[in-house]
Amino acid sequence: MTQQKKMDKKNMEYFKKLLIKMKLDLIHDIRSMTHSPGSDENDSKDVSGHVMHMADVATDMYDREFNLGLASTEREILQKIDEALRRIEEGTFGVCLGTSKLIAKARLKAIPYAEYCLKYQEELENKNNPRG
Repeated sequence: MTQQKKMDKKNMEYFKKLLIKMKLDLIHDIRSMTHSPGSDENDSKDVSGHVMHMADVATDMYDREFNLGLASTEREILQKIDEALRRIEEGTFGVCLGTSKLIAKARLKAIPYAEYCLKYQEELENKNNPRG
């Protein structure tokens, strides 16, 4: 780590609580998406027992796949939250993994699980997505 000052305990505690709340909310959302009511029943029947129209079945299948895609993205965020909580325990939270400089508090308030300072994140994105 460079000579940059570490984040103080008060801020670490604030972000820890924020990350734990985000984690609990995400877990709830993932469970809601992946365990929708009626998902264990025959998908081609509605609640009255009548066979559903093919378009309705297709829409239901699309919605389910869309929700599973969202759940996958949310699982990735959940992993980043866990990594941020680990960094809090290690005392390295809020330090850019690329530059070892402190990440701006405004950035952490917007994305509490941010791993990189904004400048380094932009460099990574430009390197991975060259224009031309």
